[in-house]
Order: sequence, then C-alpha cells, then structure tokens
Amino acid sequence: MLILSRHAGEAIRIGHDVRIVVIHVGGGKVRLGIEGPKQLRILREELYDMVIDLNQQAKATDQDALDAWLHGGDAPR
Repeated sequence: MLILSRHAGEAIRIGHDVRIVVIHVGGGKVRLGIEGPKQLRILREELYDMVIDLNQQAKATDQDALDAWLHGGDAPR
C-alpha cells in the first residue's frame, strides 16, 4: 500500500487516465474528487462489496433452482 500526504487542492495520478484530487479536509473526513474515463467504474467500497454479495446470492439461488429441476422437483419461484 502506498501512503501519501496531500493538502486540499493537491492531486495524485494513477496511470495516465485517473486523477484523484483532495477537495477538502476537515471534520474527520477527507473529500476526494476522482477523474477518469467514463468506462471505468468507480464505486465506494461498501457498494462494491454489496454488488459482489448480491451477485453471489443470485448465483446460489440459480444453482438451487437448477439442482431442483435436475432432480425432478419444482424449481423455486
């Protein structure tokens, strides 16, 4: 992990396409601005984790339905 100190208005670059700017520091929070290509998905970590969890739940549900169908039972609706 790279750890940097930045002041408001200063930025860091990730590759050629991503720029992260410190907008404001105060009140126990840091406000960041992120610039990058439109095709790059940028999510807060808690939203990313939720998407992963929901995808795993959907996969498990589909597997249960497939197993029920393969064994002659009714698939859950």
